[in-house]
Amino acid sequence: MRHRLALAALCLFPSLALADTPMTPDEFDAYVTDKTISYEYGDGTIGIEHYLPGRKVRWKPDPDSCTLGHWYGAGDEICFVYENDGTPQCWLFYNEPSGLRGRFVSGGDIVGWDIFESAQSDVPLFCAGPEVGV
Repeated sequence: MRHRLALAALCLFPSLALADTPMTPDEFDAYVTDKTISYEYGDGTIGIEHYLPGRKVRWKPDPDSCTLGHWYGAGDEICFVYENDGTPQCWLFYNEPSGLRGRFVSGGDIVGWDIFESAQSDVPLFCAGPEVGV
């Protein structure tokens, strides 16, 4: 009986099923490419990422620093590698009504930690310096 109720709820509210389904790398690519997205974690902004064509990224964790990197898909995981640290940082991303939600899955102390899209722009991210461009 419980299975029928759960199935009926999913049929009536299909967004409940989608909320727990991570985006595929292709869905993530279509959502983020050529956008600048700010992320927060509940207590404040964690940083801003500009998603460039070719799965390249520019990450700005604070007003004074930027780093270049790239991302790749590993199953449903979206893994980022930055020039200052070659260790992949893998996330599951969910497309929710309020925007992206990312769940860290790489290991370490913050596994299961969620970040949330707080703003989105088509304006490229400005990063001063010859290594990161503008």
